[in-house]
Amino acid sequence: MSGLEKQLHLNRLPSRPPLPGGPQSGSKMRMGPGRRRDFSPVPWNQYFESMENVVVDSDLNKDSLRIYKSGSEGPVLLLLHGGGHSALSWAVFTSIIINRIHCRVVALDLRGHGDTRVKNSEDLSAETMSKDVGNVVEVLYGDSPPPIMLIGHSMGGAIAVHAAAANLIPSLLGLCVIDVVEGTAMDALNSMQNFLRSRPKMFKSLENAIEWSVKSGQIRNLESAKVSMVGQVKKCEDVCTPGESKAIEGIIEEEEEEDDEEHESHSKRKKDDDDETELKKDAPYTWNVELSKTEKYWEGWFRGLSSLFLSCPVPKLLLLAGVDRLDKDLTIGQMQGKFQMQVLPQCGHAVHEDAPDKVADAVANFMVRHRFTESKGGVPCVFPAC
Repeated sequence: MSGLEKQLHLNRLPSRPPLPGGPQSGSKMRMGPGRRRDFSPVPWNQYFESMENVVVDSDLNKDSLRIYKSGSEGPVLLLLHGGGHSALSWAVFTSIIINRIHCRVVALDLRGHGDTRVKNSEDLSAETMSKDVGNVVEVLYGDSPPPIMLIGHSMGGAIAVHAAAANLIPSLLGLCVIDVVEGTAMDALNSMQNFLRSRPKMFKSLENAIEWSVKSGQIRNLESAKVSMVGQVKKCEDVCTPGESKAIEGIIEEEEEEDDEEHESHSKRKKDDDDETELKKDAPYTWNVELSKTEKYWEGWFRGLSSLFLSCPVPKLLLLAGVDRLDKDLTIGQMQGKFQMQVLPQCGHAVHEDAPDKVADAVANFMVRHRFTESKGGVPCVFPAC
């Protein structure tokens, strides 16, 4: 049996070759003295096959919604990102799931996020964003859409539930919600503004933003952070006055990973001088979405979410970073077998970015189990306990 056959037999795909300028996903490289980890951004086309802008009519206006696509056969996985993120948060997951099962992927930048451009970008109500999802499906596929599996993370999970409950996806096969539960989400709203205030307001570069995301634990997977953060931040020159650009708040210090303390101190002094020169030369980056200004929509995203989720008549999958996130209604529903649940420990809130391979396996197993599609290359699917 060849090495490839053995890997397929063990339900594992061979590792993808390392991306230019960075280690493979999940690898840990020991840096020698004077060496730093590579936080360079990676373009979307290393993970998705194509990108396009879908133009839809919305109250007589032409709105342009950005999507990223991969795959040419099988059911469509329609992916909805969390608040403040973008479709690029699904990049690594997409590259894995496409090799697991026969499927197509469409990852959408929701309104106000990423490169989607709509006239009323501040209307982030659940109703409006759900209609956007339905409009994109209609424009892409007309009156005969293919079978569609809705998958959403956090805010995107809530929007997926609202879209499914409102029957906006007529060919809906199934529903997958990642790390969002009504009870815990509603409890967290009171502390959300404090969390948002604790984040840096600006970054001196994309590399700096990627570094912060990894070191702060917002995204624990460096490979995903290098493509995902590109969709979360934008050049500050578009939104800041010259004075604000000079008085940058909240920029984190980049840390050298060195063993020699004396060399580290010398390098840090030199780095500080270089940083000051760099800030004078380039405009900094800021968050693409001011989440603090969306507070009036938060309750509408999550209130009644558990009952809506349970009422959806399609097969359902709930992926959580911890079992403590399960609220009373979902606990009862899970005991009654109304949906499949899987806990993926040792992940942060961005479960599909921290462990894209495990999420891909869970989704692939779910879809094969329900005979929505078939696995690729004869790779057997192991069905975990709910």
